[in-house]
Amino acid sequence: MIASRGFFSRVLAGGSAKNPRVALLLAIESSCDETAVAIVRGEPGQRTEVLASEINSQIALHREHGGVVPELASRNHSLHLRGLVEMALLDAGVRMAEIDAFAATTGPGLASSLLIGSTAAKGMACAAKRPFLGINHLEGHLLSPFLDQTSVPPHVALIVSGGHTLLLDVDGPGCYRKLGGTRDDAAGEAYDKVGKMLGLAYPGGPEIEKAARAGDPQAYDFPRSMLHEPHLDFSFSGLKTAVLYTLQKQTGELPVADLAASFQQAVIEILVRKTLRAAELTGRRRVALSGGVSLNQALRAAFQQAADRAGLEISVATPALCTDNAAMIAFAALLRHLAGESSPLDGDIHPNLPLV
Repeated sequence: MIASRGFFSRVLAGGSAKNPRVALLLAIESSCDETAVAIVRGEPGQRTEVLASEINSQIALHREHGGVVPELASRNHSLHLRGLVEMALLDAGVRMAEIDAFAATTGPGLASSLLIGSTAAKGMACAAKRPFLGINHLEGHLLSPFLDQTSVPPHVALIVSGGHTLLLDVDGPGCYRKLGGTRDDAAGEAYDKVGKMLGLAYPGGPEIEKAARAGDPQAYDFPRSMLHEPHLDFSFSGLKTAVLYTLQKQTGELPVADLAASFQQAVIEILVRKTLRAAELTGRRRVALSGGVSLNQALRAAFQQAADRAGLEISVATPALCTDNAAMIAFAALLRHLAGESSPLDGDIHPNLPLV
């Protein structure tokens, strides 16, 4: 358990803090292959206002390689970051001198990519004599469903993305307890690998979702690994292997739609049932869903239906906040800044940084 630090809880409840005034914060996200800059304005007990959120996607650049190439990613972060900062300032209608604090993702992620964003944010903070905040990428995802609210209520959170599948019990910002995580592939990673098996374009998640709409989710009985185990961990490697073995037995035209729909149904069932079990075990009455895979409409619908049946509230990040973006990093940083926190300028990046 990570305990709430400093004035965190009181700030979110609208109480006093070291710096209770309205704050402007600029954040950079460069943990993988998206270069993003955002500027937010906020104050204790009020909704955070996103003044600018700029993203340069590298999907087209990496698609021909079938995955992210770290050197290409870092090179393009360097190429586009300055322009994105200038664009964000212009869109927000603020000057650099008005920014109260600067933030960047410092982990987890690709080391060469993290260095670009964190170094730039530290440089700006140093030049402006303003605080710097290093933010955990996963905390950005975790808090993203609540960016447009005045507080972050206790809940069970599922972060599901290309690199992470993580279940957490959340008492409030800065106070997290791990309930379960993947023991092998993340759900999004499994989507990408199965998409490649099916001959679909990178990234595989959106392509499988698209193909699945025309398929029968009951066509193939793929395994639901660890579904009945007492723990809350995940495993998707067996499901991925089952798809591979099924493909090896296929003759004639490949039933891509049925395979995609059946695979997707298995993933959704695992994610939904594990998360609702976590809510039952913890007694939480709210579940939150975030991360790139949470863009999947079938997954969202399944979670909503399951939550309705169980009498649970559900919070889901808006589509713009699901994939990697700087607004979620800015929000997490703003909460810490308003609580009087900051990070040392000589702090390092942490490519394998855990959230808990």
